[in-house]
Amino acid sequence: MLSNYLKIFIRNLKKNPAYMFINILGLSVGMAASILIFLFVQHELSYDKYHEKSDRIYRLSRSFFNQNGEVNLHLGHLAPPFGPLLKSDFQQDVEEVVRVMNTKLVLKEEENIFEENRFYFTDPEIFNVFSWKIVDGDPKAALNFPDGLIISESMAKKYFGNADPMGRTLELKAGPVSANMLVRAVMEDIPDNSHFKADFLASMELVTDFYGGYEEMMKNFGSNNFGTYLLLREGADIATVEAQIPDFLNRHIQVGADGALPSTWTGLHPWLITDIHLHSNLDSELEPNSSIEYVYIYTAIAIFILLIACVNFMNLATARSAKRALEVGLRKVLGAEKQLLIGQFMSETILMTLMAAVIALLLSWLVLPIFGNFTGKDLSMNLLEHPEYVLGLLVLVFIVGMIAGSYPSLFLSGFQPVKVLKGTYKIGSIHEKFRSALVIGQFAISIILIVAVLVVVRQLDYMKNKELGFEKERIVVLPAYEELVDNYENLRQRYLQHPGIESLALGSRVPSGRLLDAMGTRAEVNGDLTTMDIRLADIHVSHNFMETFGIEMAAGRDFDFQLASDSTQAFLLNESAVRAIGWASAEAAIGKALHYGPRRGYVIGVVKDFHFESLHQPISPMVFMIPDTRFNLVAIRLKKGFEEEAISYLSEEWIALKPDFPFNYFTIEDRFEQQYEAEEKVGTVFGFFAGLAILISVLGLFGLSAYATEQRTKEIGVRKVMGASVSNIVLLLGKDFLKLVLFGFLIAVPIAWYGMNSWLDSFAYSISISWLVFALAGFLAAFIAALTVSSQSMRAAMINPVDAFKVE
Repeated sequence: MLSNYLKIFIRNLKKNPAYMFINILGLSVGMAASILIFLFVQHELSYDKYHEKSDRIYRLSRSFFNQNGEVNLHLGHLAPPFGPLLKSDFQQDVEEVVRVMNTKLVLKEEENIFEENRFYFTDPEIFNVFSWKIVDGDPKAALNFPDGLIISESMAKKYFGNADPMGRTLELKAGPVSANMLVRAVMEDIPDNSHFKADFLASMELVTDFYGGYEEMMKNFGSNNFGTYLLLREGADIATVEAQIPDFLNRHIQVGADGALPSTWTGLHPWLITDIHLHSNLDSELEPNSSIEYVYIYTAIAIFILLIACVNFMNLATARSAKRALEVGLRKVLGAEKQLLIGQFMSETILMTLMAAVIALLLSWLVLPIFGNFTGKDLSMNLLEHPEYVLGLLVLVFIVGMIAGSYPSLFLSGFQPVKVLKGTYKIGSIHEKFRSALVIGQFAISIILIVAVLVVVRQLDYMKNKELGFEKERIVVLPAYEELVDNYENLRQRYLQHPGIESLALGSRVPSGRLLDAMGTRAEVNGDLTTMDIRLADIHVSHNFMETFGIEMAAGRDFDFQLASDSTQAFLLNESAVRAIGWASAEAAIGKALHYGPRRGYVIGVVKDFHFESLHQPISPMVFMIPDTRFNLVAIRLKKGFEEEAISYLSEEWIALKPDFPFNYFTIEDRFEQQYEAEEKVGTVFGFFAGLAILISVLGLFGLSAYATEQRTKEIGVRKVMGASVSNIVLLLGKDFLKLVLFGFLIAVPIAWYGMNSWLDSFAYSISISWLVFALAGFLAAFIAALTVSSQSMRAAMINPVDAFKVE
């Protein structure tokens, strides 16, 4: 029986190559797109699952609350004492606790000097928690030495080539800190599907010394710079640990001056390590994470494209039903039962799906490097390494074959032999309505994707071109090394003599970064100093910070070089801070007393609100002050037309002052654009797969229009004899299909509006979706449909009436 089905399939393939080609092409493109998306989704869902104890590893985050209990800051980092204290207090439930501290620093090996971003200080027990593989050396012993260093294989190659890295020395430079580190172990590169990836692991003892020794470090509950992970004992429940955290905080953190228990203003929260990548997007993370929402979006796109491909197959199969009606009639007369015919047609569909799957695999393999590079993921289609992919592909073939072949098989096997052989069999209205519904669904999905593309593009354009409240152009930022800060005024005067440099300023943070620093605030309200239940983010700046960034004053004055008190008592606020404190206006804030952390002073000026962070975040209340320390960055505004000359000059100056540090800078403009890379990728993905969806939908519409014109061949001939023009016939055949597009449009509009508004809600500042977006999407769908249908309608309209009667 199967051999017979195969012979019939080959016969039909030879007899109708164009039909087979279009059908297999539609399925293969749809399956290839779905394979790529499913590979991406599988990779996203696999993060940190390779750890042997992943079901028992938790990372702790730290939140800070207002007096009303609302979270005003949530960090993925903890202060240094929490790790050791958690281990000692929860010995019954916690097997191990380790900390990691990431820092950017410079490593030197003879003449090789590199700035490294994936350098982590950590505790010796880290390999008791994480399942990273050691190539050489003893990791725990290595990290017990103050100069102990573990490096990845790629870093060993980078610094030492093919030589043995064990026992070799790397000179570490981080600001004023310098140390010689000895390579005592080598590990395999950390897998790509890890929520953080370390190239270097160094002993925590250097960090302990930086904090002034172990005792001083254990008193510091404010320096939240440590990723902290705990490993539960087997059988322990994280809920038991979590329930005890408030008492733990009250036990170890000192009660504030106002008598508030620590658990009322801060909290610790456990995150299962496998949940971090897709569910944790806190105010600070070791590395940027993704979002489960995008996994849902990409999965939905894959399913939609597969459904469109299946619908396309159904329409093409039923479009040529008249050509197989006689075959079905004869088979039934000769005794074939309906189940046998269903089996035959389903077998043909499965065979075509298998052929499409082979082509889809080839297409996926060809496109995968480009897709992987675009997504930034190390995606693999190695079936030997991932035998589960073979099973997944077979399941995909089966599902697609069943969905695509079910309706055509039932439809074709249902022909009545007597009517077929007499030539009086007509397709029922239910079948016609069902096919129309399929096309409506196809175009609804296509219009939804078109709307998504347009909204994402408009939102990106809005974010990139929105006025931020300061001048972001032509500002380069360099690390503020110790020598520069100590001799800042002399260097500033020297740099300003260069024709390409307009101004420069120091800052603890610069726009495009995150506002993670804050202290307690007391402000003069109605004549009394009142403790504020707000989070006031602080930025330490030099005198001309506002001038360098072009930030405008709303009231009062800027910091003045001539007034020494400005460096010890003066504060600048933004307008949001004035509103948060409760002052009536910017003018009313001038001269008011303000106590911020240990500093006592008064407000000398208010700057207009500006976007310090990306448009994902609302404008925060901010306070600016001139400090004695904590300048991390220097921002330099370049003169238009002299950018290259100025950067070349700065490079020469840098090399002269810091020959052991590479000259690396970033621009404020680039940093803001980098924050929208995820949205850029979403827009590109939507655009690409929307194009594929439309392409496959066009094939389906082509099949349905071919079927319709085939069914109405005699009618067209009669109308031509009665004097109908070609345009009349084209309009007659085309209007029915445009109605289907209209119905699809009406279905798509509310779905697209709801979905894209939900996406826009993730931005603090976003566009409103104009009706023009939907109108343009509907017009594009209608235009594409009209072109597709008109090609068939024109061909039918040009047939000689005599030939039309012969065909019928």
